[in-house]
Amino acid sequence: MALLPVSEAKSRLLGKASPIGTVETVALGEASGRVLAADLVARLTQPPFHASAMDGYALSASDASTVGAELSVIGTAAAGHAFEGTVGNGETVRIFTGAPLPEGTDSVLIQEDAEKLEGDRIRTRFEVTKGRHVRPRGQDFVEGETLLPAGTLLDFSHLTVAAAMNHPELPVYRRPCVAILATGDELVPPGATPGQAQIIASNTFGVCALVRDNGGGVLDLGIVRDRPADITAAIDKALAAKADVLVTLGGASVGDHDLVQATLKAAGMELDFWRIAMRPGKPLMVGALGDMHVLGLPGNPVASLVTSLLFLEPLIRKLAHLPERRREVQGITAHRLAANDQRQDYLRARLTRDRDGNLVAEAFEKQDSSMMKIFAHSGGLIIRPAHAPELPAGAPCPILLIRP
Repeated sequence: MALLPVSEAKSRLLGKASPIGTVETVALGEASGRVLAADLVARLTQPPFHASAMDGYALSASDASTVGAELSVIGTAAAGHAFEGTVGNGETVRIFTGAPLPEGTDSVLIQEDAEKLEGDRIRTRFEVTKGRHVRPRGQDFVEGETLLPAGTLLDFSHLTVAAAMNHPELPVYRRPCVAILATGDELVPPGATPGQAQIIASNTFGVCALVRDNGGGVLDLGIVRDRPADITAAIDKALAAKADVLVTLGGASVGDHDLVQATLKAAGMELDFWRIAMRPGKPLMVGALGDMHVLGLPGNPVASLVTSLLFLEPLIRKLAHLPERRREVQGITAHRLAANDQRQDYLRARLTRDRDGNLVAEAFEKQDSSMMKIFAHSGGLIIRPAHAPELPAGAPCPILLIRP
């Protein structure tokens, strides 16, 4: 099978993915980061009454149209405690922010503009116009108004207005379930003491974080040894959980110890492709096992993270009804870049800004796909297309942002 260009591989992967249609209802407090599955309509009007916007005195503007008017204070209105009577000519009610305007009033004189007199009376120090310092009923929204359309990615501001609309629960799309399986006799979990030929498994944690950051839920299948029976048992767990995506880490090639692809085929996986014209990340496997997408990522940590950004992230976001993140930007090179071969390169780079505001990318000297420290210290990846010519310092170049 020939090496597949990155763009074609991504197009084929996403072309077989459809947004998840299953809707579930979640408590308002649990809805942050979820995607709204239906238009959300206000169940009441906000504010539900004419309300004071300031502390002061509720009155009729006709009684305070000139400075020096005197009025009798006949009661108090506070938030949650309305004045029950009617305010007549020459009368006012002490009012506090958020309280309903009493009947017979249409304006508020703020307390700084009122002079207190003896015998529960005040004198105005400011000319009051009708409606001053009043939040009219329905100023924010009215009952029956659609405030949040389906497809909204819910954040703190959306949850605030949903609560004000009197919705204790929200209809949202089910999160994509992503099962993650690490394979290899050489792997042990963080905190363990590696044997002489073993290393700490690290890929899972970065990939899990990326999945959650893009609206997915994680089913961690742990570390499985290089035995077909063990790999099959893990695949069965993913199928039983009705995972939308199975991500395998390592073992997807066709070497003597790379058993994942063969085991998945034996379980019924339809292989679409498994070699990409890119560096790092060539041994990427894409297929399907029934309704479950299968994405086999390389075992090298950096290769797994680069391919996760390019392929896993857009797949999850499409399943989750989220728009694709725009990570690619334009920058300039900090130094000369050699001509490229038949594979598209993703070079880890430091990112800075020059005096003109240009994004400047300085590729690290070492680019080995096992070097995680360099990836963590990088701001982006310089994209070098296949067969790209040599670039001088200061030349334009596309950059894939690691942290958009």
